[in-house]
Amino acid sequence: MENLPKTRLRAIEPEDLEDLYLIENDQELWRVGITNVPYSRFALHEYLASVTGDIFTDKQLRLIIENMEGETIGLVDLCNFDPRHMRAEVGIVLQTRFHDKGYGRSAMLQLIRYSHEVVHLHQMYALVSLHNVRSMELFRTIGFQQVAEISDWLYDGEHYESVILMQYFL
Repeated sequence: MENLPKTRLRAIEPEDLEDLYLIENDQELWRVGITNVPYSRFALHEYLASVTGDIFTDKQLRLIIENMEGETIGLVDLCNFDPRHMRAEVGIVLQTRFHDKGYGRSAMLQLIRYSHEVVHLHQMYALVSLHNVRSMELFRTIGFQQVAEISDWLYDGEHYESVILMQYFL
């Protein structure tokens, strides 16, 4: 097995508010997600106060990715959780300075293991912008398969962008 950096996935804490604020308000990420407005610290504080951390209750699970030095690398999400069909959409965001170092792969492998052993998911899927080559490559190297292209899925305020649907069976 390749030599990946060690990462740890953990629940979001109130102390993560500032990191969450920076990630959620990074306009570069808005192109590839469903958000296109900034979040206030108050709104994120309320989110942190209301989330239970239980995917069956919240229908999502957001985890902080840390390196072994305790630095926040980014976030992984299981969202759009469907308990009847045991599937969830997956997303990952890394801070730019941690790109291309193996942290994303390490975190995703941990998330897959958790999703299989604890949540008992049958499948995970990702919707990846055609322009997001880094994410497509990450998901492919883990074993996600491209199963469809969806036209005009994302809108940046000026243009529509297509995505690919990638699936992983656990």
